[in-house]
Amino acid sequence: MKHPYLITAVALTLISLLWSCGAKNSSTSVADNQTVTTDSAETIVPRHAEGFSVSYHDGYTLLEIADPQHSDSQKFSYALVKDNYNVDIPDNCTIIKIPVKSAVCMTSLQLSNFLKLGLADRVTGITSTRHLHDSIMNERLRKEQTHKIGIEGNFDNEIIMSINPDLILISPFKRGGYEALRNIDLPLMPHLGYKELTPLGQAEWIKVVGLLTGKAALANETFDGIERRYNELKAKADSVAERPRVFSGEMRSGNWYAVGGKSFLAQLFADAGADYFLDDNNESGGVTLDYETVYSNAVSAPYWRIVNSFDGDFSYDALATLDTRYTDFDAWKHRGVIYCNMNEVPFYERMPVEPEVVLADFIYVFHPELLPDHKPVYYHLLK
Repeated sequence: MKHPYLITAVALTLISLLWSCGAKNSSTSVADNQTVTTDSAETIVPRHAEGFSVSYHDGYTLLEIADPQHSDSQKFSYALVKDNYNVDIPDNCTIIKIPVKSAVCMTSLQLSNFLKLGLADRVTGITSTRHLHDSIMNERLRKEQTHKIGIEGNFDNEIIMSINPDLILISPFKRGGYEALRNIDLPLMPHLGYKELTPLGQAEWIKVVGLLTGKAALANETFDGIERRYNELKAKADSVAERPRVFSGEMRSGNWYAVGGKSFLAQLFADAGADYFLDDNNESGGVTLDYETVYSNAVSAPYWRIVNSFDGDFSYDALATLDTRYTDFDAWKHRGVIYCNMNEVPFYERMPVEPEVVLADFIYVFHPELLPDHKPVYYHLLK
């Protein structure tokens, strides 16, 4: 399965073309502007995310964004200001007027931040609506309050310009179409939550959207709850004596698609008290494997995680019809498939900001005695 958060080096370099200003070397700092004290409830301080930082100055807030997987990567600097600002802004900053009241989201991860904060009305443009379950967003699409802007490589600039959003959140792993977006002269900002290596780091990007929309206190409160519950669950799983092995992915066109051993999914498995079959792999995104490699590493693993879109009732028999070799795995023989059907659950639009719920689902499978009353939300053990 193609992982939704893949990025290539070529795509990352594309981001440097998107702004005529705003990029700066990571060693550059804003030394001439005095940092000011702010209300702690409204103050954004990332604790897990590595891809953004926030500092408060007289008349503006400085938001800096960079690739969380490469400390020496280029930073992009944004001065967040109110409409009536009257202050000198550093030349290396792109000015964003806040609160943002109209935004275009290009990924479900970005959309999930708005939905979690109850800000669906701020999202006036999205790309794909595949697997979109949210009733409010679907109603907004029906009423043309939110518009479909096309897909990467084929954006409808006329629609985007008619929306005239305050901000377009981009995802640089998507290739094609961004040169055209640059020409419509609207603010672009990368949302790099998908590059975070931990579930809490990914979820903490909700604070960026909270900061942009004037809902920083709500974002802080929301994330605090996510973090608290996640750590409580992790502490339960840390005490287990036995850690089952789990593998992931499926065959597609002759290759097995999974995610690497440094991915946030691998971290979720670890925090749920299990060992991922690629735990010695250093990739953070998707990996392509041959069947023999997967078989040798996972044939005796008791659990197998699968996410797909299946029309009808997915079953072990249905899995076997997709590839008869699946029946060779112990996870198939002993009914250890952990399954999520994206046709039935709001996986991409909710899961990124509910890592504690996903963690509970996994713990319930691996160590059901720890959460005997849990009701699966995203993943369940296929019967």
